[in-house]
Amino acid sequence: MVTIAATVADEMIAHAIRGLPDEACGLVAGPPGADHVERFYPLRNAAASSRLYRIDGREMIEVERRVDAEGLAVVGVMHSHTHTTNYPSPTDVADAAGFDPFGAWLFWIVSLRHADPSLRCYRILDDTITELGVDLVGRRA
Repeated sequence: MVTIAATVADEMIAHAIRGLPDEACGLVAGPPGADHVERFYPLRNAAASSRLYRIDGREMIEVERRVDAEGLAVVGVMHSHTHTTNYPSPTDVADAAGFDPFGAWLFWIVSLRHADPSLRCYRILDDTITELGVDLVGRRA
């Protein structure tokens, strides 16, 4: 189970919608070693594509500096699927091996396939995809 502030989940979904027609992406941060997300850092999709995303290395380094200064750690990445469900694609699995060869990162995917956006979270290690339960903290009734 991973916890995420409801406001952060809302930020990810809003960023995904703003990114249309392209996929959107960003990094998430939380306390080091914890499965808790406190912050979202939207990034531009350097691929400018509706079918894949690419994070600009300079932007990533800048976010990592900000996260370190805040006493947090980058704990994962978010991206959107504009045309499909929010299940990792073969490209996502291949990218995960490059980003996180030890399977520690959280991979958040927002699906915009239907009118109501959907957010899901995974760990990916080699070719094994494990969906994590998500507990939204602070969600208003």
